[in-house]
Amino acid sequence: MHKSVGWFGVGATFAFVSLLAAASAGAFELKSPDVAEGSTLSNAQVFSGFGCTGENVSPALQWSGVPAGTKSFALTVYDPDAPTGSGWWHWIVYDLPVTTTGLARGIGKGAALPAGAHQGRNDFGTGDFGGACPPVGDKPHHYIFTIHALKVEKLGVPADATAALIGYNINANQLGSATLNARFGR
Repeated sequence: MHKSVGWFGVGATFAFVSLLAAASAGAFELKSPDVAEGSTLSNAQVFSGFGCTGENVSPALQWSGVPAGTKSFALTVYDPDAPTGSGWWHWIVYDLPVTTTGLARGIGKGAALPAGAHQGRNDFGTGDFGGACPPVGDKPHHYIFTIHALKVEKLGVPADATAALIGYNINANQLGSATLNARFGR
């Protein structure tokens, strides 16, 4: 006797095959040898100023599993817990060439970025990496490192663009993103 697979069987088979294809392609992922997912930032990634006495060094970052159609990347580091009503932008790098698979430790402070890449102005008012520096006694803040895969080679924003304008253009052109989350309190 021949048994028909039926609609549920076909759907379940399709879902399973899709899941296997996605797993073999690899998920878009962001990792760091300096910052583990869910960890507390070290003194190396703490700001030097505003009452903080860290080294203010950007961590090394690597990404893989890039979405199909990616033409460039942008990297953001954001603290949603800052008592500003709008969070705090610690680092913005955009127009990273599609051939880029990571950033070296310390590149956020004057080291040469990949050709064509730019650093946006952070909420400290500078165009570089600004480490963690939450208010004393506040609960530990979250620091969200995000690599954004973009469908354009260049964002086309002015050199003095705000973090909000850069973020708008990132979101309008995003194919996918991967995050790494850390915390820090004092």
